[in-house]
Amino acid sequence: MLRFLTAGESHGRALVVVVEGLPAGLAVTTEEIAGELARRRLGFGRGPRMRFERDEVTLVGGVRHGRTLGSPVAIEIANTEWPKWEQEMSAAPGAPSKVLTTPRPGHADLAGMLKYGFADARDVLERASARETAARVAAGSLAKALLARIGVAIVSHVVAIGAAEAPEGERPGPADLEAVDASDVRCYDPVAAEAMVAEIKAAAKVGDSLGGVAEVLAYGVPVGLGSHVHWDRKLDGLLAQALMSIQAVKGVELGDASAVARRRGSLAHDAVSYDAASASHAAASGGYVRTTARAGGVEGGISTGALLVARAVMKPLATLNRPVLKTVDTASKEETVSFKERTDVTAVPAMGVVAETMVALVLAGEALRKFGGDSVAEVVRNRDGYLAALGETPSAAVAPLDATARPRDAGPDA
Repeated sequence: MLRFLTAGESHGRALVVVVEGLPAGLAVTTEEIAGELARRRLGFGRGPRMRFERDEVTLVGGVRHGRTLGSPVAIEIANTEWPKWEQEMSAAPGAPSKVLTTPRPGHADLAGMLKYGFADARDVLERASARETAARVAAGSLAKALLARIGVAIVSHVVAIGAAEAPEGERPGPADLEAVDASDVRCYDPVAAEAMVAEIKAAAKVGDSLGGVAEVLAYGVPVGLGSHVHWDRKLDGLLAQALMSIQAVKGVELGDASAVARRRGSLAHDAVSYDAASASHAAASGGYVRTTARAGGVEGGISTGALLVARAVMKPLATLNRPVLKTVDTASKEETVSFKERTDVTAVPAMGVVAETMVALVLAGEALRKFGGDSVAEVVRNRDGYLAALGETPSAAVAPLDATARPRDAGPDA
């Protein structure tokens, strides 16, 4: 089982992530992890914190001479702004210089204060902050590296910010990721990108924030990841939970889910054809081809071998540059407006990178469940053997049994 655990606060000394279940022999470098973290800081509309902070990556354990050992991998991401926050966020006994008592609507502040009995919203917001996703992206960089070894590539792009939307059907491939990242808003369509930038500028001018939608595409996903047999093994359910866990994400869609709900069945599903030539080359789909992606590459909780398509819907950020949201001071119980910290106008472009991470972690985990292996070489061998067998006629060993028949050498009591 592939699993990970993050720790740390937004303005704390560091974030830490421990990834367990990776096979031995996976190439890992701090430079590659840092490169993925740098992508998370991309996007027009980000606040000044993205310019101040830098992610200092340290591999603490589980890697030797650039290769995983099969043991848990521990990664530390130091906070370069820690000296400014050392007193306020100190772990030693003491008191903060300022107590935050005007929680922000739309944030975890108030619910967290009530749940845990806190008088200071900072005791909640520091962990609820999207800064935590830096640790996830570090973990996801390892998952992506493993997926690459079995022919899976993951790309994200922004399809909507505010009222600006990219045209349907324009999807980048693995070779287009660099071009997507070069866009100010990580949008593949340049005309839509200009409209998104204009939306951000208009919102920034009045101190407001914007949400949007990012689409994640996974190419080369083999048929058979996930399962139909248990509710918690369904691949679409796992993807939905992973994407919904991203801060400020309020909706998840696989394939054409929303549009499909308004269509008749004859126009809602992905027709299947068979390509013998593709099957002979151990294709990820076993030779069965779907030319549309209405189901998002998942049917019955199982990957189909077609393009996997998932979208994450992000709400506008709860912290505004012009605080106008009404709230209540938890100390005085008087009506007021919520407090303000450094914030972004939008973080949808960065959310897309985090969404890549979460999809990668789910797919890598399910690939390891399917193929197994203590080393990367063993995982690849098992994957190759599975794909090679997809086009073969099912073995007689799995044919229906004749209840009246007895095993050849069975005794009288068989």
